[in-house]
Amino acid sequence: MNFLTQIDNLALIALLVVSGTALFLPTLSTLIGGKGLSPTEATIWINRRKAAVLDLRPLDAYKAGHLPGAKHIDAAGFSASVEKLKLDRKNPVVLVCETGTLSRKSATEMQKLGFAEVAALDGGVQAWKESALPLIK
Repeated sequence: MNFLTQIDNLALIALLVVSGTALFLPTLSTLIGGKGLSPTEATIWINRRKAAVLDLRPLDAYKAGHLPGAKHIDAAGFSASVEKLKLDRKNPVVLVCETGTLSRKSATEMQKLGFAEVAALDGGVQAWKESALPLIK
């Protein structure tokens, strides 16, 4: 009896491959898109490590409510907007958008600009609100 020719064993092998892939995808996402922070971790970065907070949402969403100390950045002209702020590249930076998708993409771009530690807020401002953390208007 050959292990690979039995139909039950093929189903088990397929299940093993699918579950292994599902377990590896979050790690791969972190490697490609940079580090993600929970709202609690972001609060620690902001308060203890004096991280700069950059908000990538549209200006009207930023004005409606943003993280404490956050600076608005135009996502369309990202690199130019970052350069205008003249941030210290050695200090950590937290990127924020509405859901966390845009900030993850921008984290990679920011690292290319020479910033040592860049992280995106997982879940964005929505996750921040769900954690009952304050927004400044």
